Amino acid sequence: MLELSAKTNLLEENDYRYSLQDVKDPVLYRDVYNYDEVPKVAFNHRRVPTSMPADIWITDTSFRDGQQSMNPYTPEQIEHLFKLLSKLGGPYGLIRQTEFFIYSKRDREAIERCQALGLRFPEITTWIRATREDFRMVKDLGIKETGILVSCSDYHIFKKMQMTRRQALDYYLATVKDAFDAGVMPRCHLEDITRADFYGFVVPFVNELMELSHQAKIPVRIRACDTMGYGVPYTEVALPRSVPGIIYGLQHYSGVESEYLEWHGHNDFYKAVANAATAWLYGASGVNCSMLGIGERTGNVPLEAMVFEYASLRGSLDGMDPTAITEIADYFEHEIGYHIPPMTPFVGRNFNVTRAGIHADGLLKDEEIYNIFNTEKLLDRPAAVAISKTSGLAGIAYWINQNYRLRSDHQLSKHDALVEKLKVWVDEQYAGGRTTALSNEELEEKIAELSGGVLKPRH
Repeated sequence: MLELSAKTNLLEENDYRYSLQDVKDPVLYRDVYNYDEVPKVAFNHRRVPTSMPADIWITDTSFRDGQQSMNPYTPEQIEHLFKLLSKLGGPYGLIRQTEFFIYSKRDREAIERCQALGLRFPEITTWIRATREDFRMVKDLGIKETGILVSCSDYHIFKKMQMTRRQALDYYLATVKDAFDAGVMPRCHLEDITRADFYGFVVPFVNELMELSHQAKIPVRIRACDTMGYGVPYTEVALPRSVPGIIYGLQHYSGVESEYLEWHGHNDFYKAVANAATAWLYGASGVNCSMLGIGERTGNVPLEAMVFEYASLRGSLDGMDPTAITEIADYFEHEIGYHIPPMTPFVGRNFNVTRAGIHADGLLKDEEIYNIFNTEKLLDRPAAVAISKTSGLAGIAYWINQNYRLRSDHQLSKHDALVEKLKVWVDEQYAGGRTTALSNEELEEKIAELSGGVLKPRH
């Protein structure tokens, strides 16, 4: 039958519902995913409409997926980073949630420390094994929502779980019922959705989830997980790789409202940020990220990237404080000991450094010529230059003032004795045949020598 859609204000057919296709053999999409070849992008020339929600936000998985790829954080470190997430998200909670493990005493201590802060955002959620005992533990901790794993591709259902689709669907529904019985809102992580039979399993399964949700009067959040980074943002791409198609299908054929729809991607093919932005554009309110993109294999969607993607799409940061991004990066490097590749956008040491002599000259005249935006205002990261044979006294003075964060009356002029001595040393390096720019470490070592250790860099 036809029904007037409240979302599009158009008459739409709503009588067709996809049913489970309980196939005998797994559907592995070997024409797309031939293990001995690069995965292929197939097009079917079908378009779905963009439909960005009224409200979009970021969620964080640093203390769950992020911790799976590095040494576990201490409860003290988690507490500090949690406070920085809250600062970054601003008063409207655009960093809406962050998820925790609850398995160990250390996990629970971290949760209790963050709860004691009394911060409204980010909301604390968990990720658990799908057992009744874990659901009770979530409830006892006073947490309202938890993530549970519901793998949806035949790679997982047939090969890992050794089940049929019907057996997996029934098992998942029983698990969700256990969550409802415990009074906990489940967040269903549809693992490996970009290799799943979307209309043969995913949509029928989510339809049954929605029915259970209505009966229990408890919402279900759907997290579409691009576990292997296979998703692509292009229009007219065929499922199962189409990010627009996945988001559209979950909304249009399973009735998942935007506020309960979230994208979780990985960066195996360098598409994590583009895919997350595409999920926003096509109807998901949430994109799941991790600080610095830390996560399994190539990592998750970098949280800091989506802060600026949000501002690009909305035209405003809406209260977010991006200077917290620099504080997060500093904390990871100096307190946790994590090495951030220097060219990493927004957080790497060299992300707003220009090296070519002619570029440095332009930067000195007007930094807007070679800087992406006012990085000093938005990130507390002034534009910088690298020292080479063409830098001159002014360039060297500029480098010292910026690298050591010297302000106002503490800044060195190009006539300062330290600047002149360093210029002599720089000229000697290039007179000896050097052609590349000097590294920060080389310059800092020489400045420490020339200044007697008085100047110390603030990275």
